[in-house]
Amino acid sequence: MSNLELEELLDAIHMYARDDSSSEPAIMLSANIHGINQAYKYQWLLRMNNNAELVRNDSAGIQLAGKILGIPIKERMTWADFGWDLAEYCEREGLTMYFLGNEEGIAQKAKDELLKKYPALKIVGTYHGFFKKEGEENQKVLEDINRLKPDILVVGFGMPLQERWILKNRSKLDVGIIMTGGNCFNFLAGTESRAPEWMHKNGLEWLFRFLKEPVRMFDRYIIGNPVFLLRVFRQKLFKRSTSSS
Repeated sequence: MSNLELEELLDAIHMYARDDSSSEPAIMLSANIHGINQAYKYQWLLRMNNNAELVRNDSAGIQLAGKILGIPIKERMTWADFGWDLAEYCEREGLTMYFLGNEEGIAQKAKDELLKKYPALKIVGTYHGFFKKEGEENQKVLEDINRLKPDILVVGFGMPLQERWILKNRSKLDVGIIMTGGNCFNFLAGTESRAPEWMHKNGLEWLFRFLKEPVRMFDRYIIGNPVFLLRVFRQKLFKRSTSSS
């Protein structure tokens, strides 16, 4: 994971967004408990995490794991906050963006909301995420993105669909850096409510999401969180045993 503070991460994004030396766009992934659990399940996703140019901490659980393992994680940046920080930075530095994902109209609404606060921000295009990821419709999306040549492409299909699409299409995209966004456009558009501030500050946003959608989120949080912590403690015991031998 890229253990960076906000300004360090934004400067790194800028560097990759304007780097013409690479034949392919850079990739920035989001690190959270669900993503790490998915990487245990899919070897291709594990390799993608290991090879990504940037991995942003998106979870209080990752910070907790860092404490357990003795690796301090500098900062947690969820898209609900990070999206606004990124927009401010892009407006200031003249970086262009393209939003791809969510239901019809949500990415456009996210753009509209950001422009209210950052009117000089250049979001050059938006497209919904419910298109066929193969064939003519996929090619149409690629052509639209490449026509506009954004510095930053944000892809919000949900995990691991977004990561698989990025891997398949990375070499065909004329952009600077591709970021995974998950459900970010709903948060930026204001169509999905955030956890109360006290829950956010105490790393309990997962509980808020579970209470809103207990059936859909049961496996992710009630099963996934303990599994993740067990793996972290197992790694700690392994490190302790190897250091003492």
